[in-house]
Amino acid sequence: MATVRNIGVIAQLQSEASSHIIRFRNGRVRQSGRGLVFWFRPETASISEVPVDDREMTLFVRGRSRDFQTVVVQGTIGWHVVDPELLASRVDFSIDLRTGRLQGEPIERIEARLGGIAGQAVLQYLGASPIGALLDAGPEPLRAVLERVLFAAPALAEIGIAAVAVRLTNLAPTSELERALQTPTFEALQQKADEATFARRALAVEKERAIAENELATKTELARRETVLIAQEAENARDRAAGVAEARGLEAAAEAERIRLVEGARAEAEQRRAAIYRDMPPAVLLGLAARELAGKLETIEHVNVTPDLLAAVLGEFRGALPARLAPR
Repeated sequence: MATVRNIGVIAQLQSEASSHIIRFRNGRVRQSGRGLVFWFRPETASISEVPVDDREMTLFVRGRSRDFQTVVVQGTIGWHVVDPELLASRVDFSIDLRTGRLQGEPIERIEARLGGIAGQAVLQYLGASPIGALLDAGPEPLRAVLERVLFAAPALAEIGIAAVAVRLTNLAPTSELERALQTPTFEALQQKADEATFARRALAVEKERAIAENELATKTELARRETVLIAQEAENARDRAAGVAEARGLEAAAEAERIRLVEGARAEAEQRRAAIYRDMPPAVLLGLAARELAGKLETIEHVNVTPDLLAAVLGEFRGALPARLAPR
């Protein structure tokens, strides 16, 4: 914005390099250029300030597709002034000579023209295709169409401006339509998610089944081994019992043999002793018996000898003496 300093009947204007200043006097251009500084008389001058820097305007268009669905297009259009004097002759850029501010709203008028041209091109593009094709193509084809229309628009060239860039940030249906369009995709994704969940659960069940089968096989193998171990222990116990029984049988047989030999020897000795005693005279046997009796006298407390027993003993004794010793 230009700066105006009033000093009495004259004033000074100072402008920036991004502004093109045009001073008129009596309807004719007296000065024209960028970043001018000059003195002038306010009562006889008319000054226009045209911005020559690059500008951007917002583009927002709501249209309908060929199948009558609402579509919203958002973006920006970049433009700049190509011919400041031509633009100043077509659009009022005059400033207040006391404050330096624009008296009207020329920028809004320019952007309205740009918006009108762009909006018409957008509506024609949207109405030529169904909503599905528009969304599938995205904003890039529409951006190319807008560039082609705006860059060659006669309505812009005739006022001295030119479009320099078009950027589209969104091409989308209404929220209700967007949710409706998202439903099949969402359902398909949900179905895939459910299938993945089912597959994951099936895999988990399969793994659990494999683990259970492995555990069962392990238990079966352990039971089989335990059965074999028990059978082996039983066989070992039987072998031990048989060994013990055999050892005891051998011991019993040996003991029986020993007893048989001892008893046989004892019986044989008794037979021999009986044979000896059998051939001995009675008197000798009586003497031996007396000797045996004498050996037992320490333990015999009393003996009853009757006259008959004594007479029989003496008779036997006398009969056993030799004839030379017998009493006459």
